[in-house]
Amino acid sequence: MILYNITFNLSPAIEEDFISWMKATHIPEVLATGIFHHHVFYRLVHHSEDGSVNYCIQYFTESMERMLQYERIHAPALRTKTQERYQDQAIAFRTLLETI
Repeated sequence: MILYNITFNLSPAIEEDFISWMKATHIPEVLATGIFHHHVFYRLVHHSEDGSVNYCIQYFTESMERMLQYERIHAPALRTKTQERYQDQAIAFRTLLETI
């Protein structure tokens, strides 16, 4: 199993819009690719010194092959939509984890 983790560092000014847009638009679009069978959406519970807030979305897929398919076919357009919407107010950090 592969876990695709995206952590977002956000400006508090966009927090409510970000949550709404992720739940109503972005996450459903990612799941509609058919690559991922499950997701979890978290808010990190800590206080940043700079006042920013952090959210994490985890998507689960069966194999690295499926993950690479997502990266190749779907990720560029979906990332562009997020970047265009939030520009420098939302910075994403991505990691892949594999079940051992």
